[in-house]
Amino acid sequence: MPIVDSKTGKIRKDYTIEELTETARRMRGYNLIALACAGSGHSGGTLSIMDIAAALYLKVARHDPENPYWEDRDRIVWSTGHKAPALYIALGMAGYFPVEDVARLRKLYAPYQGHPHWKKLAGVEASTGSLGQGLSIANGIALAARLDNKDYHVFCIMGDGEQQEGQIWEAVMEAGHYKLDNLTGILDKNRLQIDGWVEEVMNIDPIVDKYKAFSWNVIEVDGHNMKEIVEALEEAKAYKGKPTLIVAHTTKGKGVSFMEDVAGWHGKAPSVEQMEQGLKELGLWDEMPVKKMFQIAADYQKEATAKLEAKQPKFSRDYFWNKGERMKVDMLPTRKGFGKCLSETGDDERVVCLGADISDSITISEFYKGCPGRERRWLSMGIAEQSCTGVAAGLAKEGKLPVFGTYGVFASGRNLDQLRTTVCYGEFNVFVAGAHGGVSVGPDGATHQALEELFQTCGLPNMTVEVPCDYVETRRAAEYLLFQVKGPKYIRFAREATPIVTTLETPWKFGEANVIRYRGEQDRFIDAFEHKLASEYESENEDLSIIACGPSVPEAMRAAYILKEEFDIETRVINMHTVKPLDSRAIVRAALETGIVLTAEEHQVGGFGNRVAGVVVQSKELYGKPIIMAMIGVKDRFGESGAPWELVREFEVSAEHIAAKAKELHDFARKGAETTRRV
Repeated sequence: MPIVDSKTGKIRKDYTIEELTETARRMRGYNLIALACAGSGHSGGTLSIMDIAAALYLKVARHDPENPYWEDRDRIVWSTGHKAPALYIALGMAGYFPVEDVARLRKLYAPYQGHPHWKKLAGVEASTGSLGQGLSIANGIALAARLDNKDYHVFCIMGDGEQQEGQIWEAVMEAGHYKLDNLTGILDKNRLQIDGWVEEVMNIDPIVDKYKAFSWNVIEVDGHNMKEIVEALEEAKAYKGKPTLIVAHTTKGKGVSFMEDVAGWHGKAPSVEQMEQGLKELGLWDEMPVKKMFQIAADYQKEATAKLEAKQPKFSRDYFWNKGERMKVDMLPTRKGFGKCLSETGDDERVVCLGADISDSITISEFYKGCPGRERRWLSMGIAEQSCTGVAAGLAKEGKLPVFGTYGVFASGRNLDQLRTTVCYGEFNVFVAGAHGGVSVGPDGATHQALEELFQTCGLPNMTVEVPCDYVETRRAAEYLLFQVKGPKYIRFAREATPIVTTLETPWKFGEANVIRYRGEQDRFIDAFEHKLASEYESENEDLSIIACGPSVPEAMRAAYILKEEFDIETRVINMHTVKPLDSRAIVRAALETGIVLTAEEHQVGGFGNRVAGVVVQSKELYGKPIIMAMIGVKDRFGESGAPWELVREFEVSAEHIAAKAKELHDFARKGAETTRRV
């Protein structure tokens, strides 16, 4: 059934097969423009799914753009949430909003998040992004329809690499068991995932036989033949007695020659020049509103920037990174320090690295690249974090040194029970890398921004947790954890390039914090600070202490710079790179000697701060002492899409916010001291 008026039942618009084919071609054009405007996103899968998106939203699914929450509408769940641009474009073409508005894709405050959020945009049925979860949601919706005697149909769009997730098969079993004939799964079988060909990473075939074995009806189609797609969707809606899976054989990057069948285009957006080439290949260069959409994006960015700037603490000058004539910094992603460590130390035959489909992104693949002979100790596990964790435990039990890494949200959360029961309870020597921590991950949005893993990992008995501050410290910490720490260990690092504030000569000791002092402006930011091990530091009677971990350490250093230059406030910055076990002595001394403690973390507030506070309140040396304490962190909210440094400021974890809070605490303490003197 085409798009309908939910009040009258009349057809709003219908499409012929030829019109759908042409519309899908134009949708690919909008997709390229939106991705180029965003400067990030997923090209390959959005192009492979576009014909199916056109057929669903413009021809087969029953829905009404003017009544998005109509109870009798069909529901479409995008389990493969990274293909969100195709979803947004389909909604725009259906009339939910002007389709050109997708030019705001992945921009701060816009509803077109990197992964879809159902509370931000009408027409989106579920918030998705962590692969393998959508089919379970679709099952629940289909069961609700049955309980409520509703005849709406539920569609669930999945990827082929996604079939590697164990939860998919729990959901497949459920749907077959309950005979959910009001459910259709759509498998975009484009044969590629981030790490390469699906059959080589972790083969899912024979996928048709597997679904049939779980009591599903299965239809195979050419995913770029509109007639076959529409007929299959209509057949699936009419089928009774079993859920249906449509296996759509597609081409990743369909329609753009240099993107087709290239794994590297999975999570990459075209440049403006590549967009132009793609539009020309699609025969759309003279037809698409390119200038209009780029203008929409530029105008919106100005609005978002103005809104963001209005929220920022103000000082006499701009202290942001590399804005001034002096205090320049070099930046590198901390994740590259992890990869460098594995590249340099991987000759040890005990080391086995396990990839989870984002291997290049988190740099774990550096273990074997250009290193002949190591390939046999590289295990590609696919998109299966929970099983991968168990496999690592088994390897550790037999004397290996397994290293497993993925995005922090999955490394710490998706497999939390496996970490708890298998790894930590068994005290296995498993090294887990939680990559892409914090909101500075940027435009991928909330589902991929790890903001909770310190709660999760630090709460596990036997787990060691390191949160290094920069590229150099990540490299050093990773090597120490791999070879010197026996038992479960977790390292958290960022994706975005962040300031390098240490060198190989900077004092570093596992389990012991560093004290960092600002010594005055220099041409290079790194030269303006002195680092000492906390045990070797003598108090300089600073006015306050900022205790930080990870990328918040450079921000705390910059805050110390601001506080000195603006208010002549002396700050003791403590780099607490080992979060578990904490350097309790450094914390107690900071509280005792400065009286003011401010913690800083790019994480849900308290993940780090509560641990520091626990030391403060339980220390007998501080009983009865007038200690003032506060915390900087993400304020109990999920992340969202935006440029990395926009989000650091939006979520109030930048140096400016640290400095403003420190000044507030300092003034409060002085006011209290003056009041006491008067009394």
